[in-house]
Amino acid sequence: MGKKAKGNRVQVILECTEHKESGLPGTSRYITTKNRKNTTQRLELNKYNPVLKKMTLHKEIK
Repeated sequence: MGKKAKGNRVQVILECTEHKESGLPGTSRYITTKNRKNTTQRLELNKYNPVLKKMTLHKEIK
């Protein structure tokens, strides 16, 4: 099915924080990888949300 993680690299899902609060239907999610050894905290990145049509803060979930 999916790829296996090699070493310290793991796949993470980023979800928009503003979209959840707005109450609009749907979600804005991105899949990326991070190095578990170097980045122990949850990722927070500014990514584009196509529903809100602007850059918003996306936080790691799960």
